[in-house]
Amino acid sequence: MPPVRDRVPVVVQGSGRRGRRAGLAGVLWAGAELIVTVGVVVLLLVLHQVWWTNRQAAAAAQEQVQALERAWGEGSADGSGAEEAGAGAGAEAEAGSGAGGGPTVGPEPSGSADAGAAPAATRTARPAAGTPARDRAYAVLRVPRLGLVVPVAQGVDKRAVLDKGYAGQYPGTAGPGERGNFALAGHRNTHGEPFRYINRLRAGDELIVDLRGRRYTYVVGKILNETTERDTGVIAPVPRSVVKPDQGYGEPGAYITLTTCTPEYSSKYRLVVWGTLRSSGPSAPS
Repeated sequence: MPPVRDRVPVVVQGSGRRGRRAGLAGVLWAGAELIVTVGVVVLLLVLHQVWWTNRQAAAAAQEQVQALERAWGEGSADGSGAEEAGAGAGAEAEAGSGAGGGPTVGPEPSGSADAGAAPAATRTARPAAGTPARDRAYAVLRVPRLGLVVPVAQGVDKRAVLDKGYAGQYPGTAGPGERGNFALAGHRNTHGEPFRYINRLRAGDELIVDLRGRRYTYVVGKILNETTERDTGVIAPVPRSVVKPDQGYGEPGAYITLTTCTPEYSSKYRLVVWGTLRSSGPSAPS
């Protein structure tokens, strides 16, 4: 009878450790997939906000310019109301201080086109009856140096005006060509970004405003590269910064003001371009 040999048990070591490692690898892989997915979603949202909204707003704004020009050429009711809108916006200002704590230089909160009153120093009588609604374009701003052509509407509400790619006229400021300050706001980034490159403007550059049958040509005079959103003096009838009192003008006149956010992709400060009226006359054929 052959001898019985003792069997030596075989112990497999590390199987539990390998299992834990496999589980950890699975968690890490799932986490990586989640991060990639979230990153792609965020990227798509950014592309939509920065690129697609620009295309939509810019295209719609150009269609509005063409519609205005057609209306002016045909002498329609919408076109004939444009001059009234500009004139009605620039009645005599009430007394007061331009450094009020409430109003800001920039867009109003969405949906508040009528709630965001201008500071006392720039507040005027409301436009006469029959003028366009605040969100209706009534003029066209042309900046030859930048190749910019953008419709102008009453008010600086984001949703109703600025997000359409329009330039918005601050409530209570003077109309085009009038004595006082024709003050405008516009997006620097997203939604057509019409004022993105106004930092490239230089003294002597032309800012042309067309209404039905009239053209007003302003000339850039001064630029304030940075001020706070509460520097309401920059849109006063005689524009002068209340944050930097050495910046601005000291005599009454016919002014234009362009304001936008700065630095790019931020709304921390405001960039301001000022100009003075050089000439007015019949509009040139478009």
